[in-house]
Amino acid sequence: MPPTPARPLAYLLFLCVTATLAGFLFGFDASVINGTVLALASAFGTSAGTTGFAVAAVLLGSAVGAFIAGQCADHFGRKKVMMLTAVLFALSAWGAGGATSATIFIIYRLIGGLGVGAACVVAPAYIAEISPAELRGRLTTLQQLAIVIGLQCAFLSNYLIARAAGGADHAWLFQFPAWRWMFWVQLIPSAGYLLATLFLPESPRYLVMREREPQARAVMTKLWGARANVDLLIADIRASVGRDRRARLSDILVPGSHWRLLPIVIAGAALAFFQQASGINVVLYFGEVLWKAAGFSEQNALLINVTLGANLIVATLVSMTLVDRLGRRPLLLLGGSIMTAMLTILTLVFFLCARHPDGTLALTSREAAATMIAEHLFIFSFGASWGPVVWVLLGEMFPNRMRGSALAVAAGAMWVTNFIVTASSPRLLAAVGLGGAFTFYAFFSLISLWFVYRCVVETKGRTLEEM
Repeated sequence: MPPTPARPLAYLLFLCVTATLAGFLFGFDASVINGTVLALASAFGTSAGTTGFAVAAVLLGSAVGAFIAGQCADHFGRKKVMMLTAVLFALSAWGAGGATSATIFIIYRLIGGLGVGAACVVAPAYIAEISPAELRGRLTTLQQLAIVIGLQCAFLSNYLIARAAGGADHAWLFQFPAWRWMFWVQLIPSAGYLLATLFLPESPRYLVMREREPQARAVMTKLWGARANVDLLIADIRASVGRDRRARLSDILVPGSHWRLLPIVIAGAALAFFQQASGINVVLYFGEVLWKAAGFSEQNALLINVTLGANLIVATLVSMTLVDRLGRRPLLLLGGSIMTAMLTILTLVFFLCARHPDGTLALTSREAAATMIAEHLFIFSFGASWGPVVWVLLGEMFPNRMRGSALAVAAGAMWVTNFIVTASSPRLLAAVGLGGAFTFYAFFSLISLWFVYRCVVETKGRTLEEM
């Protein structure tokens, strides 16, 4: 008896939600550092430069993890790589929380970065490959929703632990400092993700690429129902992949060249670059430091992070309703315009406001209100546009034969940019202050609008094989 339409949809949602647990851990791992920066500097006695590198180490590992994951996903399968990421997340959480020196901490954050990089490549590719074209945008956006929920859970966890202990560097359970528990909490979702991945089938498009068509046919029927034209889908995938050979890293190069990337791969890397050059993760990683520099107390700074995380969740839900209606390109242009305007407002406020004798900003009530409104609108605009839409595009814009490798290059560009921006932030803030830093981010946000207008085409409603 053929399955009802509801059953394949419920099964599809289950698989997508399970895959996006990688995004949850990605968001949690990336933002848990936020509430621990000052405590880490105090515990390890590090300078601003070393502290910045310790925070950004996860991003360096992410660049490596993203590059390796693309090749591994094409050779060993999406499922196995997702299982490996769960192990890396757990190992990083345990080791970073128990670190006794900055060097050991950095090593374990690098390991966590490998998991983050792998998750950002494999999960969007997996979701895009199991989703029908009419739902692909919304289902791929689930990855971003999971990321921002992970961010919010990390912000909330940090706030509650710091509040219970009296501060991130104060002793808490079993007399361990609170900042260690902020990392150890991640062991719980890491174990849950590892168990959940055991129930995932392999991507049908990967199975076709590996010449395992009977298994691909069974997965497709279970995913999309008996009424799906499975034979036609398999023929389309086979034609787009090229069954006579398997995926190679050279697929992303211009034919006859040994180093020139295809224009579509360059476009994907540029999208990834501009997503991070807006400075979004400086707020997510150094939020406590930024808001304390702006005159807020530690507790208020951590509470602001919680409200920003909630803001991101709402924005991502808005994006899910619009991405398959308005399209990818309009959302990037609209969201990017608002982001640029809000960054400009923040730049002006931070340049014009007064300072305390210790160098921190002395915001008036109006300046503080303007800062909070602009920051929340910036976060909301990012969460409704550049945050999720770039992941949607990266998951669907590349041909089947090169998707893993091209995603690896784009994600690598994302994490290298993120590393450079984040690692330089403490020194940048010390050299030019908040005003100078936000001028930098506003400039790149403006340039990103020009890039989208000139170089990005709409992909809404097209199958992966058509693109």
